Amino acid sequence: MAQPHRLKHRIPVKLRHNWKLVALCTAFLAACWGVFGSGTIRPYVTTSGTVRTGDVVQDLTGTRELFDTSVPHEVTLTFRDEGYQDMLTEYFKDGEKKYVEADLTIDGTRIPSVGIRLKGNSTLQGLTWKGRTRPRTGPGGRQQRNGRPPADGQPPANGQPPADGQPPADGQPPANGQPPADGQPPADEQPPADGQTQQNGQEQQNAQPPANGEAQENGRGRRNDAPPGNGRPPELKAEEPENLPWLISFDEFVAGRRYQGHSQIAVRPAMQQSSALLNEALAIAMVGAAGEPTQRSAYASFSVNGRASKPRLLVEYLDEGYAERLGEGVLYKSLASSQFTYQGEDQTAYVDDFKQINLKGQRDLQPVIDFIKWVDEASDEEFSKGLAERMDVESFARYAALQNLMLNFDDMAGPGRNYYLWYDLRTSKFQVISWDLNFAFSGDATAGPNDTVGMRFGGRRARAGAPDQQEQQGREAQVPPERRGVGMRPGHTLKDRFLKDAGFQRLYLREYAALYRELLAGGTATKLLDEALAAYNRNAGADTAKAAQEATALRKTLTTRTEALKSQIS
Repeated sequence: MAQPHRLKHRIPVKLRHNWKLVALCTAFLAACWGVFGSGTIRPYVTTSGTVRTGDVVQDLTGTRELFDTSVPHEVTLTFRDEGYQDMLTEYFKDGEKKYVEADLTIDGTRIPSVGIRLKGNSTLQGLTWKGRTRPRTGPGGRQQRNGRPPADGQPPANGQPPADGQPPADGQPPANGQPPADGQPPADEQPPADGQTQQNGQEQQNAQPPANGEAQENGRGRRNDAPPGNGRPPELKAEEPENLPWLISFDEFVAGRRYQGHSQIAVRPAMQQSSALLNEALAIAMVGAAGEPTQRSAYASFSVNGRASKPRLLVEYLDEGYAERLGEGVLYKSLASSQFTYQGEDQTAYVDDFKQINLKGQRDLQPVIDFIKWVDEASDEEFSKGLAERMDVESFARYAALQNLMLNFDDMAGPGRNYYLWYDLRTSKFQVISWDLNFAFSGDATAGPNDTVGMRFGGRRARAGAPDQQEQQGREAQVPPERRGVGMRPGHTLKDRFLKDAGFQRLYLREYAALYRELLAGGTATKLLDEALAAYNRNAGADTAKAAQEATALRKTLTTRTEALKSQIS
């Protein structure tokens, strides 16, 4: 048996000399265990605090107002090709939208070290790199929320859609039936020399859109000359960065920097079938004309690393500066995977539903959770009587009316769940803000106030009732498999309950009639379209002939819409 003094000498000298400190630490840990047990500490704020984030250090004034549509604008981007290739590699491998450092010049003002990244979800489903698209997964291009690959972990190996009926990346099988092994396109596969995309060995024709804006069919579905709202992602090439959708961040690499109050701006894509995106510019302007919160937009000539594009639509991003201009409140962005369903009080359960934009560290997601829970659990009578205490119902009636009036399929109830929630701290009420109106004026122009607005497919137009199978597959493919069937079915709980309630339905129809008289019958929409066309044509590189065709198609839509609603508006 070992002697006590020999056992003592087996303990390290440093430990013997500091035994009091070790004992104190052990006692502290034991006390913590007794108080907290095995509970989890969640890192979120539930009350107001004093931490400030997003402080403005530098606000660049520029030479002219960025969203002044009465003058032309010029935007140029320059970045290192190595950084761009790394960004593409990461995006095509796992869907992460990495920022690349770039130098930006806006109307002569040089802004070094801005951050740029790809922007969009469904828009990027048609993006190719070296002739290949990446496998379609969840919103933002990510695999799944838990990091696991979709389904069995592999994209379809034979070019056929998986057994559950979901289409692969771009709705078409890969050219040779085999996906790249690691998500990367083969190095030896280059796009056609003339810049045209090939499908099934046939080169698509870059035909001009017909004057009436109607889609045509060529036996394979919708041609590349149809107007937007076709259920298919636009065809974009990584080899043509001047045509891609970008998010420009002024403070990604330089903290606290803004440009004319903006920390970010969005650059909309240049698409063959809609070079000017007049439909989106018009819709943005119409929301503002209705007195609802909207985004400013303007056209600008645009070039990347010396490669020029046709004028691009710049859109104000709903960032911290935007929230400050709205007033005293908190801004929340709905994500494409949002389901607006109560999931308990743990705020981390809503990371795929909403993103907080401002007052981070001072406010949190609790008001949204409380609102979702109430909408989920309130009886019809409670909903009818209590919604006005929690929401600006007049504004929401105008929001819902505008989406129908403008034939916007992809609103808060659409596949992208495109909207923001503004929580006014003074009134403790929510307001819904429109966002991403690139599908406006793409539905059935004869749809009535109580019809469900759908998208066009191959020359057909979907309207009230169950969605087209292709449309539904497109919706489902934007969310991870484990969330399919939960949040992506047509409709939105809040909007559906609002329009179902008799009292709110009357409010909706009242606001609808007022907007119809002002925007359509009163000629405001036509005037705003003329202004958008003129703004586009002011910029260098404008395709005036094609823009005129887009404007002609939109005017026909506005005329048809006005006449169709005349007999339905009391």
